[in-house]
Amino acid sequence: MAAETAERREWTVTGMDCAACTTKVVRAVERLPGVSNVKVALMTERLSLNLVPGSTEPEAIEGTVRKLGFGIAPKGQQAPRKKAFVLPDAGPAPRAEDGAADDPDLVAPVHDAAPALQDKVWHQTAKGRLVILTGALLAIAWLIELMTSAEAGYWAFVAACLIGVAPVARRAFEALRMGQPFTIEGLMTIAAGGALLIGAAEEAALVVFLFAVGEVLEGVAAGKARQGIRALADIVPKTALLEVAGQTRAIPADSLQIGQNVLVRPGDRIPADGEIIDGTSGVDESPVTGESMPATRTVGDPVFAGSINTEAVLRVRVTREPSDNTIARIIRLVEEAEEARAPTERFIDRFSRIYMPAIVALSALVIVVPPLAFGHDWTTWIYRGLALLLIGCPCALVISVPASIASALSAGSKRGLLMKGGAVIEAAAKVRHVAFDKTGTLTRGAPVVTDLLPAPGVNEAELLAVAAGVEAGSSHPLALAILRRAEAAAVQVPAARDARALAGRGVEAVVDGALAWVASPLHAAEDGGIIEAALPRAAALENEGKTVVAVYRKRRPLGLIALRDEPRGDAAEAIRQLDALGISATMLTGDNARTAAAIAGGLGLGFRAGMMPEDKLVAIRELNGKGSVMMIGDGINDAPALKEAHIGIAMGSGTDVALETADGAILRDRVSDVPALIRLARATMRNITQNVALALGLKAVFLVTTILGITGLWIAILADTGATVLVTLNALRLLAFNPAREA
Repeated sequence: MAAETAERREWTVTGMDCAACTTKVVRAVERLPGVSNVKVALMTERLSLNLVPGSTEPEAIEGTVRKLGFGIAPKGQQAPRKKAFVLPDAGPAPRAEDGAADDPDLVAPVHDAAPALQDKVWHQTAKGRLVILTGALLAIAWLIELMTSAEAGYWAFVAACLIGVAPVARRAFEALRMGQPFTIEGLMTIAAGGALLIGAAEEAALVVFLFAVGEVLEGVAAGKARQGIRALADIVPKTALLEVAGQTRAIPADSLQIGQNVLVRPGDRIPADGEIIDGTSGVDESPVTGESMPATRTVGDPVFAGSINTEAVLRVRVTREPSDNTIARIIRLVEEAEEARAPTERFIDRFSRIYMPAIVALSALVIVVPPLAFGHDWTTWIYRGLALLLIGCPCALVISVPASIASALSAGSKRGLLMKGGAVIEAAAKVRHVAFDKTGTLTRGAPVVTDLLPAPGVNEAELLAVAAGVEAGSSHPLALAILRRAEAAAVQVPAARDARALAGRGVEAVVDGALAWVASPLHAAEDGGIIEAALPRAAALENEGKTVVAVYRKRRPLGLIALRDEPRGDAAEAIRQLDALGISATMLTGDNARTAAAIAGGLGLGFRAGMMPEDKLVAIRELNGKGSVMMIGDGINDAPALKEAHIGIAMGSGTDVALETADGAILRDRVSDVPALIRLARATMRNITQNVALALGLKAVFLVTTILGITGLWIAILADTGATVLVTLNALRLLAFNPAREA
């Protein structure tokens, strides 16, 4: 019953530098009454949970998080950034009802997205101030020792250590109260306190200083990892020019409503998803789709929020709420993707839960066994045991996977490649077979004129003119293809009237005062509308998977027009790239075998024809038995197959289906993005392997050297912090990875 009445609540939590931070928040909050299904996303700084009304107050949840040393605020408000070094959220835009929108001094230029607030300078943050304080205390202690005596210096180092470790110890105590004894703050506090007890005050103070420096570096690295994802929110402009009764005024873009009209000037970013109602211009859609070349858009065409108008004034009618525009949905997808954890990440998380207590137990054995069993010096082995505690912190290991996943998601989103989380990335890296839908995936989804065969004494212009006249006003796909070809050829379409469809045969109309027909070759032959010599050619074109129509007037053949839904320009290259990756490909289509063979043969892949949606489902099940399968489709009639495959990828520029149906989406409608997505997934898994090896390798080396007495406390903390920073920086390399480039 409680689960049924629970409400989903969300907060922004700042100051989380690694996965260990998110674990602390989750474990602390999930202990509170009425709280369940707690999820924390590191890169998007989001805390979400189910809360039963009347159990725990939201303020109590916020207080719990603050005690752990993090900033927190309800979603939509700016959380204090007293711990981390990440881009703050932009402040709320001025509201139109406050009159701010009418004041040009209060409204940012419409053509610019409001710039994100810059990170604080490191020394202005709490962590930065702690570095300065501990560094200054350390320097003062050295000066005191140099200018006075070793004893005075010793007490100066003790003071420096105690003052520096105090805020760390406070966070460790709060975590302990919440049932989390094995935290880096707890280990750090024990190590510093133990070092003081055995008289290593100078080294204890140095370790505290290095720990503070390490936290600053971790915060900077985590902030850079977030920037790629956070930058998505800055793509959509903060203001828009609203048109009302012929007048324009600037208003906050997030206040736009469906049905309102906005003016978009050359150089402006489009403030909302909408439809062009006036104007023709080039639109740079690279912020949404990653497509580098502007596309020409005119009346009736959809446009996406964040796209850039490059040439002429456009008037756009808003078709989506600001909270549901394409960029907002991509951001939600990226946020949700963080929660879809990779199997490797889940394994490492389980491993770290066992690893930490094991390291503490090993440290205790190192401290007590040599002195008790062999009579060795207590001070020496206490020192080595404390160093072992610091070496054993699993921060680098725990963040090795999510840092790579977050970088890959960000790199992919910039190029129109969306994957719903680490589990999808890991599965994509293992793909051995790709199944393609035909229509709208391998092909453009609309027929085009491929061949014009005028009859003797007739030229192409006359053939196209009569055909276009007959088809004028029709919405049939073949008619639209003929009309588009006539327009492209600048053919003057003659006046037509009395058009009517002939069921199963074609269309007739009065064109330039005389009847004309566009019909099937069979019907045209019966009606004297095709010369006998053209029949074999018509049959040959049909064997190529093309639809052939005959154009004629009364007893006067004008010629043949062949049409086909042609493959996308990059389809053949995409199949070649898949083959180079060692991946086989198959086309699944509902078309007849003749058409399927013509398309598949030209692309160099196998096919299965005449398939209903349930047949595609069966085919995917068969392919699943031969290895991991990726299904590429349009996300509607292919939904069963997309779900049955190990990975389902939908094509379509920002459509709901592309973003919600499958495990991922290719926004640029490029078939060549399929091998690019697989290359990105494989590069990510290589990066993860490197990170895990780096984290475990460094720890293994320093565990041995610490037990042997070769390295001490300050090296231990450098090893831990250094491993975390190196792992994060290695993950950040994925931000510059270009998956379109073949290795």
